[in-house]
Amino acid sequence: MESILLHSSATETFKRDVLRFASGGDVASVEIVGYAPRVKVERVLIQLLNAEPALQIQRVRVRGVSGCSDFTGEIVVETPQGEQAFAFTWCCRWRAEQEGWRDYFGFPDQIRAAREFGWDCFEQWRPVVATSVGAMDTRTQGTPRLQGLTA
Repeated sequence: MESILLHSSATETFKRDVLRFASGGDVASVEIVGYAPRVKVERVLIQLLNAEPALQIQRVRVRGVSGCSDFTGEIVVETPQGEQAFAFTWCCRWRAEQEGWRDYFGFPDQIRAAREFGWDCFEQWRPVVATSVGAMDTRTQGTPRLQGLTA
């Protein structure tokens, strides 16, 4: 994570908050709307910093729905230039299928994928246009409309 933070243009305060969040601390710059497992939010934060290194991130709002093998939702990023939003799907089952990994019973080995790839199991990461609180609209490449997500 340190290498990703080093290459990110996020504010120093946000970078410190990400490290504090990953250590279990409460931070003002990461807002979770509803409920989401902390580890899954951490994965989204790392993906954001890695995929969008030019953003001068000050604060984020994460809203998502968590399943056994996945976490799907949206992250709204506040920067000095305004807000940007991204739709995401983190899925260790998808990653296992991509790698061709099977468990003893012949199912995709999602446990191995989550352990070996950690945050790097994003099946989807797409920019979206914020239309209102809690709603995302697509104006880019078929991104699904995410509306009224609850955890």
